[in-house]
Amino acid sequence: MATAQSYNEDQHKFWNGPDGEFWTHQQELMDRTMSNLMAPLLEFAAPESGSTVIDVGCGCGATMLELARAVGPTGRVVGLDISRPMLDRARQRLQGYENAICRLADAATADLRDIQADLLFSRFGVMFFGDPAAAFTNLRSALKRGGRVRFACWQAFQDNPWMTVPYQAVLQHIPKPEPPDPEAPGPFAFASPERVTDILKTSGFTEPAFHPLDFEMLLGGGGSLDEAADQMATIGAAGRALKEQPDDIKEAARVSVREALQGYQTAAGLRLRGGVWLVSAKV
Repeated sequence: MATAQSYNEDQHKFWNGPDGEFWTHQQELMDRTMSNLMAPLLEFAAPESGSTVIDVGCGCGATMLELARAVGPTGRVVGLDISRPMLDRARQRLQGYENAICRLADAATADLRDIQADLLFSRFGVMFFGDPAAAFTNLRSALKRGGRVRFACWQAFQDNPWMTVPYQAVLQHIPKPEPPDPEAPGPFAFASPERVTDILKTSGFTEPAFHPLDFEMLLGGGGSLDEAADQMATIGAAGRALKEQPDDIKEAARVSVREALQGYQTAAGLRLRGGVWLVSAKV
C-alpha cells in the first residue's frame, strides 16, 4: 500500500513534469470549460473586502484573479501550489495585482503560520493530499481564530456525466481498467461527505456543511463538437484510460467519444452536467 509520503512525491512529480506542462497549456480551455462554476463558487465563498484569503491548489490563477478583485487593494490573496509551471502562468496573469501572492509550496507540509487568513478557499485543489487530515491540520495553522473554510470538490464519479459519458465511449475500445481506491488522492477522493466530515473534524474544524451544486460544463470550452471530443479524449477518466494506448486505439476512441457527445450539443456549445459539493466549515 502506498504511503502518504509516496503519494505526495508522486503528486510533485506529476505536477512538475509533462502533465503539469500539459495542464498549463490547457489553462484557457479549462477556464472556459468550467466558467459556469465561477459565479456560484464565489458567491458561496463570499470573500470579504480587505480580508486575507488562501487559495489552495491555485493552479494557473483563474480563481486567484477573482479573489484578488473581491478582496480589493486592502486585502490579500495567497495562492499555494506545488506546480512550478502552473504558478509561472498564474504570476503572468496576476501582473498588476499587488494584493496577490503566488507561493510555490506544499500546503500539506509548508509552514503557513505567517499568513493568518480569514478564509481558506479551494476549487478542486484539496483532494490530492496523501494524508488529508494532516494536510488540513497544517492548513488550520494558517487561519485566524474563527477563520472560514469554503471549497469545491467533485461528487461521485457516477454523478458527473461530463466524465462518465466519454469514459463509457472509450471502453468500447479497451478493457475496463481496475477501479481506483476511492480514498486515494485524486479528483473523487472527497466524494463521500462522511469521509470529508471525518477529515475536517479530525483536523480541528467544525462539523462541515455540504451544499450540492450541479452546473453545466462547457466541453471544448464552448467550441465545436470536434474540440470537445479532442478535449475529453485527453483528460479525466477517459484520458487516463487512453494514456498508454497506441495511436490507432486513441483515434478510434476519440471518434466514439465524438459520437457519444453529439447528442449534448446546443446552440451555446456542448454542455454536460458536473456534480459538485460546496463544503463549508470554520476553525
